[in-house]
Amino acid sequence: MMRKARLAAVVILFAAGGAVAEVRIVALGDSLTHGYGLPEEDGFVPRLEAWLHANGAPDAVVVNAGVSGDTTAGGLARLAWSLGPEGEADALIVELGGNDLLRAIDPAESRANLDSILTEAAARGLPVLLTGMRAPLNYGPDYKAAFDAIYPELAAAHDAIYDPFFLEGLVGSPELFQPDGIHPNAAGVERLVARFGPLALALIERTRGAE
Repeated sequence: MMRKARLAAVVILFAAGGAVAEVRIVALGDSLTHGYGLPEEDGFVPRLEAWLHANGAPDAVVVNAGVSGDTTAGGLARLAWSLGPEGEADALIVELGGNDLLRAIDPAESRANLDSILTEAAARGLPVLLTGMRAPLNYGPDYKAAFDAIYPELAAAHDAIYDPFFLEGLVGSPELFQPDGIHPNAAGVERLVARFGPLALALIERTRGAE
């Protein structure tokens, strides 16, 4: 109810020519979302927010709910706290699964955790942008097939905006990564945000079209 009232207020303000209320996007993720190894201002969340402000969404606020080392289970455990009270968040970005891969967690567990996250978002009426990870071949073809199928299947089941691979366009370009070869450097974040930004704009459009 609070979310519906807030959206109604946005419509009234817009029709009256007033300022539009902020669109609050919670980015739930791991170190890639958090901005590991970078000055705060160079991390994914601040740069995405700046990109949105410069590309048609000056009212966007992106909340950094990234925790380094977090798994899908950890993201689920802190989801309610990250979203805040009912009506506070307008949309959700989910970037989790990389640490499940590093720990070779059963894909069925990762799937169940992500499914629960998306189910809770739906219960709150929040549109979701789900960004995926890809399993390496060293776990075997069965593990890879089971893990890689999680993201497109859950996105379809929950009508989420689907981004197949968070690090698309960066892998294979070592100059875009920090020395650990895992986390993007500032230049890598800029390339990532340039690709990801339009997806975030589409997410914002879903919040504006919500009833």
